Amino acid sequence: MRPWRSMLFVPGHRTSWVDKAIASGADAITLDLEDSVPEELKPEARAQVRESIDRIRREGVNIGVLVRVNGLPTGQTGFDMEAVVGPGVDAIFAPKIETALDVHRFETLLDYFEARNGGEDIKLVIPMETAKAVVNVEEIAAASPRVGSILGSTAEHADVAREIGFEWTDEGQETLAIRTRVQLAARAAGVHPMTGLWERIKDIDGLREFCLRGRRIGFRGQIAIHPSHVPVINEVFGPDPERRRFFEGMIKAYDAAAAEGAGAVVYEGGHIDKAHVDKAKQWLANADELESMNAR
Repeated sequence: MRPWRSMLFVPGHRTSWVDKAIASGADAITLDLEDSVPEELKPEARAQVRESIDRIRREGVNIGVLVRVNGLPTGQTGFDMEAVVGPGVDAIFAPKIETALDVHRFETLLDYFEARNGGEDIKLVIPMETAKAVVNVEEIAAASPRVGSILGSTAEHADVAREIGFEWTDEGQETLAIRTRVQLAARAAGVHPMTGLWERIKDIDGLREFCLRGRRIGFRGQIAIHPSHVPVINEVFGPDPERRRFFEGMIKAYDAAAAEGAGAVVYEGGHIDKAHVDKAKQWLANADELESMNAR
C-alpha cells in the first residue's frame, strides 16, 4: 500500500463533499458507510459511494480511495462490499476487527467480490478500536497480505476511548503504550503505520503537536475528519527539505570516504557509517515517493 500521509474521511452519502476533500490535498480519502451515515440512508449511500469512486477515477484524480464499511457484527458488511468493491478502490477500511480470524473473514469477502466485480490487490486498513484488538495487534497486522495499514486509534470521544476506558489528554500519555504497541506491530509486519484522531477542529496548534508526537513514535500518516487539518498533517508527515539536504550530503560524504578505503567518516559533527547511510537512502526513497504521490 502506498505510504499515505493523510487520509480524510467523507460521509458516503455527502457526495457534494467529495470535491472539497480532493481539493484539501489529502493523499487519500475514505468514503464512509459506517458511523457518519444514518441507518435508513445506508442502502442509498452504497450506490452513492460507488458512483463517487467511478467519477473520481473517470476524472483521473491522483488520490487514494478507500471505503469504510460497516463492521462484521452489523450483518451489513457483505452488502457494503458487494456494492463498492471493484475497480478504483485502493483499500477497505475495516472497523471492529479484534482477531486474525476477523481479518480472514474480511479477506474472504474481498477475494470473492474482487473476483466478481473487478479490482486488483485491494488492501485492508484496520483501526485498533478495542482492548481486545490492541492485545491481538501483532497477529492482526500479520494475518494477511491484504493488510496494508494498521491504525493506532486515540480519539477523544470515539469507540476506542469508550472501549479501552482511557481519559484523554492533549499530551497523550494515557495512550502512549497503546500507540507504541500498534506502531511496533506495524513495523514488524511490514505494513504502513498510521495514527489518529484529532477531533478539535479549530485547534490547529494542538493538531500539529499531536502529529509531531505521532511522527516521533514512528507513525508515518494520520487520519483526518476535516479538510482544514490536511495541510498540517501533510507537512508534518511529509519530507522535510532540511532533512533531505542533510541525508543527501551524508551519502556524498560517506561515498567519498569509502572511495578512499574508509568505512566511517565524521559528517556535520557526527559519526556516520553504512547503517546511517542505509537509513538516509531509505528516507530519501520514501520522500521521493511522497512527493510524486500527490501531484494534483
